[in-house]
Amino acid sequence: MPVKDTIAEKLTRSFAPTHLEVIDESNKHFGHAGWREGGETHFRVRIAARQFAGMTRVAQHRAVMDVLRGEMDNPVHALAIEVLPPDGPF
Repeated sequence: MPVKDTIAEKLTRSFAPTHLEVIDESNKHFGHAGWREGGETHFRVRIAARQFAGMTRVAQHRAVMDVLRGEMDNPVHALAIEVLPPDGPF
């Protein structure tokens, strides 16, 4: 299964987001540390979930990182996280 799909599946299962985008930005990092042929190394996640309400930004990011720990160990090199309000706008 592509890493992008694994990320989406895990985040959906853990947070039941009202909005989720998983964007492979590996092509923007050609030649940088962690980049490899075929991509799937650098991702951006835009997520909105009621579960994040009342959490600090650091706590929100930690929650996402905890769910994706296996992917962050390998093969993902970098992950940008954008937590959005659960009711939009998206």
